[in-house]
Amino acid sequence: MKNLVVITGASSGFGAEMAKIFNADGFPLLLLGRRTEKLEEVAKGMDNVMIDSVDVTDYDQFETAIRKAEDKYGKTDLLINNAGLMLLGNVQDQSPKEWQTMLDTNVMGVLNGTQIVLNDMIEREHGTILNVSSIAGKKTFTNHAAYVASKFGVHGLSETIREESAPKNVRIMMVAPGAAETELLTHVTSESALSDYEAWKKTMGGITLDPKHVAETVKFMYDMPQEVNIREVDIATTRQDA
Repeated sequence: MKNLVVITGASSGFGAEMAKIFNADGFPLLLLGRRTEKLEEVAKGMDNVMIDSVDVTDYDQFETAIRKAEDKYGKTDLLINNAGLMLLGNVQDQSPKEWQTMLDTNVMGVLNGTQIVLNDMIEREHGTILNVSSIAGKKTFTNHAAYVASKFGVHGLSETIREESAPKNVRIMMVAPGAAETELLTHVTSESALSDYEAWKKTMGGITLDPKHVAETVKFMYDMPQEVNIREVDIATTRQDA
């Protein structure tokens, strides 16, 4: 059997597509998310798959789920920190609770998952952690201040941990998608921010990035030999000019 792959935020979007592509190649999976029924839909018909309802901001809950899967399938060889939130809004009037929610999920969730698996990877001198960031982790967008702050954080922590882990042959990778067809916008509470986003989407022909292409990219990155680290890939629809 191949090595264990753990995917957070696996109930939809990028995570669900990643689950499909890794399962099709015979990898045992641990799929994590907060919506059990959606995880069950993703895992339907798959072999060697465990699912667990986990909030990545809860360290103990997160670790318990991973250790349970490792007891069955062996140590985690790939952790994909994909869980994230995009709550758009202008800093002038957006609720600070939304800022905190994004920072907790988008930054603390990544740090939690990383620490849970990293020490074992360093001891084995083998393993990969792939963080899903965003193009908003390297450039700014109107109505994205707190989201941008969280994703700049993902970029920064990924590169820092990569430098620290490189001597032990552990890969820290990052993929930074542009605007994509995911459920991220369903949680936006600001009508004006949502309206501005939809207007921007129309400049791209009304269609943004298909999540399956992000999953294909992640699989390609991981499939490189352990001695090769594709540190970062930025991927967006061709019509996205920002």
